[in-house]
Formats: sequence, structure tokens, C-alpha cells
Amino acid sequence: MSIWTPLLWLVIITPILIIAHFKSERTNFKYLLIFVIYFLFDNYLNSLDFIDTFLPNLNWNWDGKFLSLILSLGFILFQSKEIRKDIGFTTKFNSKIKFGILIFLGFLIFDFAFKYLVFPKGGEFNLESFLFQATMPGLTEEILFRGIYLWLLNKAFVSSKVINGVSFSWSFVIVTVLFGVAHGIILTESFEINYDIATIMYLTLISSLALGLLRKYSGNLLLPILGHNIINVMNFLIRLM
Repeated sequence: MSIWTPLLWLVIITPILIIAHFKSERTNFKYLLIFVIYFLFDNYLNSLDFIDTFLPNLNWNWDGKFLSLILSLGFILFQSKEIRKDIGFTTKFNSKIKFGILIFLGFLIFDFAFKYLVFPKGGEFNLESFLFQATMPGLTEEILFRGIYLWLLNKAFVSSKVINGVSFSWSFVIVTVLFGVAHGIILTESFEINYDIATIMYLTLISSLALGLLRKYSGNLLLPILGHNIINVMNFLIRLM
């Protein structure tokens, strides 16, 4: 994957950013710039390899994920207690948590049924793959997408829209779509764009939306992290059947 891929992702969601600017009550470009810089820098960290020097037989991007996690935790712990709570770095839950869990479980049941029908079966168990899928994607990506990115974009695109007692803004739409785009489009080293529309649409409308709603209605990142890893482990186990 080319190091320019994250820039391509931002270009793709630019139309949504423009719409958010005109549809929001107010736009704070300082936070939008911070989001862009943070997003590009984090993805640069994800491209670095250093663990391979000591453990050359690893197949997954442990090093990039660890660097991303360190950056995220450093960013969050640098903030005030109130901001950490806004990011979702808290153990407190919203009163709408049960509603959020029910929505997520509905998505999860559909997700399992669909993938059970379409995923290839008969794979071999790999301990490294299992450990990675059960920990790193949910831990790092939820802190980023449903935590830091959502908070930064909430500050960038100010809105007072409330749905079922929970505030929503264009930040929710942007993060939900960006998650799907970042998992379904790659710019190769030869500058060819490889993409899978079905993957982008499915991840955006099912996985990303479900985790986003769980984050909003639970009020913190604990359940989205757990939910993300449950989805990944489920995917792993279905391929073993």
C-alpha cells in the first residue's frame, strides 16, 4: 500500500466534509485541520515496521497498531478530564445503553448470518491471527474512529441535533463512512487504485454504523472496543467452520 493512500481516503470523503460545513450550525476549521494532521500521521505510524526486526515471522501489523495506540493514549491523557469523557475515555455509561446494545446485537445477528452464508469455510487455526483479531483492531480503531476522530469532528462541525436523547452531528456520518472507505480502498505503490465497493458499503452500513450507534448510546468506548473485537473474532471463527 502506498503511503499516499490515507490522503486518497481524505479526498474521497471531502464532499461529505463540504456538505457538513454548509449544513452544520458552525464550522471550526482549527479542529478540522487537527483531524487531518492526526489522521495522516497516525496512518504513517501504521506503515512503520520495527517489531519485524526482533520477530520476523509475524504476519500482522502489530508494530503499527502499537504505535497508533501509544499515540492515541498520549493524545487522550494530555486532555482534561472533561475532554477525555467527551472522547469516550470513561467508565460511565449513558442511560440509553440498553437501547444501544439491542441495536448492536441486531446488527451482529444479521452480520453473522450473512457472513456464514458467503464466507469460505475450512480454514486452519492460527494463534497469531486469533490473538491479533481479538485485541488490536478493536482497541486501536475504536479509540481512533469512535473516540478521537469523532470528538475532533464534533468540535469541527457544531450541531445540536438530538435523536432519541443522544446528540448527533455530521461527525457521525463522516467517521462512519471513513471507516468503510479506509477498509475498502488501497492505492498501490504503482499508484493504481484497488477498491471493493461491496466491502465499503457493507462495512459502512453494517459494521461501522453498528459500532457508531453503540458508541453514541453507551457513552464510552468500552463497548465499541469489545463489539469490534467480537465482530473480528466472529469473522475468524466462521472461516474455520
